[in-house]
Amino acid sequence: MKLTSRGDCNRSQLSKSKSTALISPMQSEEAEELDRSSMDGLSDFISVLPDECLACIFQFLSPGDRKRCSLVCRRCSVSIGDEALVLISERCRNLTRLKLRTCRDLTDAGMSAFAKNCRGLKKLSCGSCTFGAKGMNAVLDHCPALEELSVKRLRGIIDGAAAEPIGPGVAAAALKTVFLKELYNGQCFGPLIIGAKNLKSLKLFRCSGDWDKLFPLIVDRVTGIVEIHMERIQISDIGLEAISNCSNLEILHLVKAPECTNAGLGAVAGKCKLLRKLHIDGWKANRIGDQGLIAVANSCLNLQELVLIGVNPTNISLGMLASNCQNLERLALCGSDTVDHGMEALASGCPNLIKVKVKKCRGVTSEGVEWLRASRGSLAINLDTGEQLDASASDVGAQDNAVEFPPIVATQIGASAITSSSTGRSTSNKLLGLLSGRSIVACTLRRFANSNSSTSHGS
Repeated sequence: MKLTSRGDCNRSQLSKSKSTALISPMQSEEAEELDRSSMDGLSDFISVLPDECLACIFQFLSPGDRKRCSLVCRRCSVSIGDEALVLISERCRNLTRLKLRTCRDLTDAGMSAFAKNCRGLKKLSCGSCTFGAKGMNAVLDHCPALEELSVKRLRGIIDGAAAEPIGPGVAAAALKTVFLKELYNGQCFGPLIIGAKNLKSLKLFRCSGDWDKLFPLIVDRVTGIVEIHMERIQISDIGLEAISNCSNLEILHLVKAPECTNAGLGAVAGKCKLLRKLHIDGWKANRIGDQGLIAVANSCLNLQELVLIGVNPTNISLGMLASNCQNLERLALCGSDTVDHGMEALASGCPNLIKVKVKKCRGVTSEGVEWLRASRGSLAINLDTGEQLDASASDVGAQDNAVEFPPIVATQIGASAITSSSTGRSTSNKLLGLLSGRSIVACTLRRFANSNSSTSHGS
């Protein structure tokens, strides 16, 4: 269940309009029959539409358009409150997933009552909400089946030493994924992370505080972590050395952590032999380079995906990766000083290499890429010489301009070209239907607005 800022309706205004589920272009004669006196001074025409009509309109809008409506319509921006959430929990006691977005009217009391009624909750995601540590602790204390927790911009958490610790609660035993983003005091979740002994995935994006002190405590208690994402958090080689004790680690994303150096990366590479995916955004700090990458090449023989952003590997480290990492399938170089000789080093190794992306690397020319393509005919190479973009993470936790490799399926080759004419006609008809629906809605609202405007001028 997803609850967003499309909240409670204005009941006093709704009572003046008749409910209908049919939408058609509004004729000027019908518009003139509206109660002009009740519309005087109103700039928000959506406020007088009945629920059924508004629901039909929203069906024709994309998720992005629906979000934009909340910026200009008070009725759409009102958040769900405690009373509504408790009512949902009483009617849906078997609820397993809950997503809260910009629900600023929710309090600790509402979250506590919800948690007591929905003890089978498995996934909770909340972003830009205003309840605090008490509400979060209530969920952790009453939802023993909770497996995934995503918390973004939770403004109710007090910053500083007075912050109430969160967790572990009964949910810690089942928790497998924790995602924290843009929290002033994300370290108050420390007890929860430390107590989650079955935790597999930990993602920390732009959470303030010194994480070097917390990671040694985490890895002592949580030994089965498989995936760690860190972006713009305060961590150095001390934290990386602690992470190196996670012997089951398979995926590591280290984004914009300028205090991390070759020594820290080498420590992780030396102990985390199962590493499959490694993403590094060096933020052009030049503290991670050949030395760290050579350590990866010597120790991480199972490496399948390597993404380097703002890191400057030379033909020496690339040659080591090509010769040692026989399982490497995907490689991306972004914003680095790599030259054509580095590309040539790839040609002699990496027999399983499927895809190479080169982005904003001024030293790599189209001639060098063509040479690599000619020597490795089956290799898919993507060269992008545009301007440098930021590689920070987006609101869903993925990186905006970092390289993502979709899974490659052999049967997809040529499949897109094999489409029947009937399928094409069906798709076109659906598209025309969608566009016509939007036109009806736009036409209706325009005539509604024009009618009211002319009425105001006439009066």
